[in-house]
Amino acid sequence: MTKIGIIGAGKWGINHLRIFSELSSSVSSNYCNLIGLSDIDQNKETLAKQYSTQFFTDYKKMLPLVDAVSVVVPTNYHYEIVKECLNAGKHVLVEKPITLSSEKAKELVELAKKKKLILSVGYLFRFNPAVIELKKRLKEKSGKIQYITSRYVHSSKPPRADSGVVFNLGIHMIDILNFVLEQKPKKVYCKCTNFLDDRNEDSAVIVLNYNDFFATIDVSCCHPLKKRDMWIIAENEKIYVDFFDQIMTVYPLYIKDGEVVKEIPLNIEIRKNEPLKEQLSHFITCVKNSDKNIAEVQNIGEEEYYTTRTCELAMQSDEFGDELELK
Repeated sequence: MTKIGIIGAGKWGINHLRIFSELSSSVSSNYCNLIGLSDIDQNKETLAKQYSTQFFTDYKKMLPLVDAVSVVVPTNYHYEIVKECLNAGKHVLVEKPITLSSEKAKELVELAKKKKLILSVGYLFRFNPAVIELKKRLKEKSGKIQYITSRYVHSSKPPRADSGVVFNLGIHMIDILNFVLEQKPKKVYCKCTNFLDDRNEDSAVIVLNYNDFFATIDVSCCHPLKKRDMWIIAENEKIYVDFFDQIMTVYPLYIKDGEVVKEIPLNIEIRKNEPLKEQLSHFITCVKNSDKNIAEVQNIGEEEYYTTRTCELAMQSDEFGDELELK
């Protein structure tokens, strides 16, 4: 049985707590065991009691009792805590972004490899059935991509204190593109604005240059709508995906006698799920099989460096006013 500990009891940490508690008390009782919750706020002990688990104000005291941890703390604490947990021999799932520095991300990835531990990052959209269906469709039916546009926008005032929208929101879309396209952009450009906060950007447009096509990502935390969606304009069809509602609409077309023939849009049936539950379940499966090398984690390794590096370059390009190469 995999013994799990959670570090961080903020809004998203509570979601981890709920799901790990459900997995711990499921019919398959040997699946995992929620050992404890750690948070520096003593008042969070009421949450631990609610889910019948132990509470620790110092996560280091919890580490000897667990096999793996879920790190759900502000981004600026990720590097220190993840490194401590890996050095203690614990498998780690850390919420995105892994760090705000690609070099630190690379260091953590190499440390996990050296110690033969699972290091997974919380890109839950990889477990979203709409994303999985999109990846399959792009491989089999869509043809050559012409361009892609996407949005990850919502209203949340004030912005997060630990990072701006590029690292906090844009990184999700960058990871989705890495996952479904199975290629990295060649160059990155970004323009940011600071309407709500001088410290961190609250709106940005990121342009990713793949040479043969481009992708734009519109991110904002001062938008009136809550949208996580994408248009893929391709040779054989145009695809609209709403990742939030897990909906896909395909607009087929073909050429006949030199004319573009449009067909009736197709609503693709997608079996909806709770991506976070799928992600945490997958993490446990990988931990259980880490010594057998049969459950490859979908989002570890060098990808974490490149995803973080893409965001770094986006921020730098805004400063220098030019697109920068991803190497």
